[in-house]
Amino acid sequence: MIEILRFELVPGADEAAFIESDKRVQAEFAYQQPGLVRRTTARGEGGRWVVIDLWYSAAASDAANAAWEADPAAKAYMAFVAPDSVSVERYEDLGG
Repeated sequence: MIEILRFELVPGADEAAFIESDKRVQAEFAYQQPGLVRRTTARGEGGRWVVIDLWYSAAASDAANAAWEADPAAKAYMAFVAPDSVSVERYEDLGG
């Protein structure tokens, strides 16, 4: 399963500090989640960001999403993210 998170940073956010927070959440949270195959973060034009996660299953992603709310690294990360800019899309991997 492929999950795509799109968002913008809050106005005035320190981009370097966000990147450090992203590295922390990747090491301390994301790669500790059972079923995560790969995670990558990218910056686009116009202040848009994307995180792409590859999961073994939707159930693994659901479990990680439930754990996300209580995780200290995730909370610090989300302080950089503009809540109204967040969108999440999921795709079924066809194995190609």
